[in-house]
Amino acid sequence: MSQDSSAQYLFEKNSFPVLEHFLDRSTLFAFDLDGTLAPIVSHPDAAGIPDAVQEELSVLAGKAPVAVITGRSRPDALRHLMFAPRYLVGNHGAEGLSGWKAREKAFVRATRDWQRQLEALIPAEDREGIVMENKGSTISVHYRHAENRKKAHAMIRRAAGRLVPPPRLVGGKCVENLIPEDAPDKGAALKLLMRQAGCSKAFFAGDDETDEDVFRLNHKRILAVRVGRKNDSSARFFLREQSEIARLLREINRILGRS
Repeated sequence: MSQDSSAQYLFEKNSFPVLEHFLDRSTLFAFDLDGTLAPIVSHPDAAGIPDAVQEELSVLAGKAPVAVITGRSRPDALRHLMFAPRYLVGNHGAEGLSGWKAREKAFVRATRDWQRQLEALIPAEDREGIVMENKGSTISVHYRHAENRKKAHAMIRRAAGRLVPPPRLVGGKCVENLIPEDAPDKGAALKLLMRQAGCSKAFFAGDDETDEDVFRLNHKRILAVRVGRKNDSSARFFLREQSEIARLLREINRILGRS
């Protein structure tokens, strides 16, 4: 994989002091779930947050406000969390934000219409290995198990381009996410949560294209870390792999323990 030379490995000696000087108990700590708190797996139902990560999250939640901002629906995400975050936002930012209940209902109506249209645009006989996951406020169309992923992806993109009203398309690891155009993204969700929590600063960790909506904010009061280095990512810092999340959380708890 090609790499973005401007990104800094968080645990290097010249990078880690930035984290130490930034964090305190007034910081909102926000995390993506799949690929960040939990390793990516072939079947989403099999995803699990490692015990060490769950334990450190529980400790952190006792020290500062914690949010999980995930592409999963909120009920689905709750099944994988063994601690209680203060905020849980699902569907890439489109579910669970204070003041958005009425608009969420409109998002649900839109995704139901999209699902009916997709079932007509991609006939059953052409859907081998393609899974349409309606998560309420958004739809994820997975093609990880398609025999020809390139062909399946192209078919999904063509069908999505004919949907009415048109969705915002955000790609991922063998998935296309169909999101209502006027739904808040993860960046907007994080800023709303900062205001709601009364936090002037936020820390965020994520790993995929929907998390780039946070990385692109380039906000001096938001410190963001990407799990996995990627060419053209807007994240300033990165971790090499998901297994480093437990170490990151231990370090965060150590830093907060001093403050």
